[in-house]
Amino acid sequence: MRHSIQTAAEIERRQAQAEQAEARRRELAQLFAKTHQNAVLIVLAFTTVIAAATLTWSTPARSLVWLVLTTLSIAGQWFICRSFLRIDNPASSLRTWMIRLMLSEVMLVFCWALLPIVVGLPGSEGLKLFLLFSILLFALLSAVLSHPVPAAVYGTILPIGAAILYLVVDRQPTERWMIAGLSFGALLLFIVLATRLYQMTLDGLQARAEKDELIHEIEQTNIRLKEATKHAENANAAKSKFLATMSHELRTPLNAILGFSEVIRGEMFGPVNNEQYKSYVNDIHESGSHLLELINEVLDLSRIEAGKHELQEEGIDLVSTIDACVHMLDLRAKGRGLIVRTAYTENMPRLWADERAVRQVALNLLSNAIKFTPQGAEIIVKAGWTTSGGQYFSVRDNGLGIPEDEIETVLSTFGRGSTALKNADPGSGLGLPIVKSLVELHGGAFRLSSRVREGTEATAIFPATRVMTAMAAVDPYSPKPAASTLRQPMPGAIRAA
Repeated sequence: MRHSIQTAAEIERRQAQAEQAEARRRELAQLFAKTHQNAVLIVLAFTTVIAAATLTWSTPARSLVWLVLTTLSIAGQWFICRSFLRIDNPASSLRTWMIRLMLSEVMLVFCWALLPIVVGLPGSEGLKLFLLFSILLFALLSAVLSHPVPAAVYGTILPIGAAILYLVVDRQPTERWMIAGLSFGALLLFIVLATRLYQMTLDGLQARAEKDELIHEIEQTNIRLKEATKHAENANAAKSKFLATMSHELRTPLNAILGFSEVIRGEMFGPVNNEQYKSYVNDIHESGSHLLELINEVLDLSRIEAGKHELQEEGIDLVSTIDACVHMLDLRAKGRGLIVRTAYTENMPRLWADERAVRQVALNLLSNAIKFTPQGAEIIVKAGWTTSGGQYFSVRDNGLGIPEDEIETVLSTFGRGSTALKNADPGSGLGLPIVKSLVELHGGAFRLSSRVREGTEATAIFPATRVMTAMAAVDPYSPKPAASTLRQPMPGAIRAA
């Protein structure tokens, strides 16, 4: 005979199910107690009305006896319900309290079933039907109020059924079976109604438990998310600090390497007779320059991500700044057989910006265009107005272009497109992220649009709030200053992002 060994997960699952069932029974018992406690005045008023109505055929003493017995039963049930609801942790004695609540309901229904016996049967058939109807009406009220505890509903069947039989037993056989069948059918309907209400209550408790569990899971997820965010922020800060420290430590020896390689390549202290050594010195200088450029980019990006990049703002001429960058890289463009064309809007007011950052943006965009544009093609550099009154400059080439699904990749840190990887072009994948970050530090927007085999256009947009408007001269003897005028966008302006 094989004995199945329960796993820890099965034991934990069964314990959870048992705890849920116990909690559901406790909630049902509390609902039963609250319902009866809230309805005590209604039940007492209904009992009083029926006791007063029995005075039409019964003596006051007999009606008073039934009223006192029923009122004591109502008071006892109210006291039991009140005591149960005041218990902080009823789980230890829940079974005992369930029995007390059920017996209190059965006792109350039993007092109602004694109504025709205590007050006596009236002589009128109509009053007998009134008495039967009153008992059935209370049975309905009891079924509705006691539906959270089905055992209490089922326990009332016997006394109510006995009262029905007592009220119809002395009738003619035809009337007896008709009235008894109708009364027991109504009693059965009340039980079915109580059962449906019980099922609906269970569904409501289950839905509430699932909602509470979901809320708990959401709260736990939020706590974990906050912790993960905090850890990520700490890790990002540590990363930025590490990169900044390492970049600073690496730049010093690299500068020495570049300086010594330049001294040897220039043969300042004597000739280098071996041509192979000269080639090695050139390789050392080029590799060191590339590594220093990469370190500078990493340092710039880490400073921006850490929020420590401070803009040295001043009034600059955007066109002059961009044109200086174009002339700086003109020799490199001609070396690749490229034609650089410019289209500037003249006489634009100054822009309140960091000139070094704007130069870095322009140089990065121009370097990318020169790098990825085939020989004999052309590069167009534009600068002008936006429709919102800001200023922009763009670099457009007719090179290989970037696939649309790779634009997000090339704008991400260390992201490189398939074209760069295929051609094995040197680069770190930090140029465009730095450009985007520097433009956004100015409150602007960076747009990159491209089509394969048609070229790429990169646009840096600066907001209108950074455009410096020249103020009219003020006459000190004039009572009113000259009214300022709003500047309208110039013809050919582009729409800002």
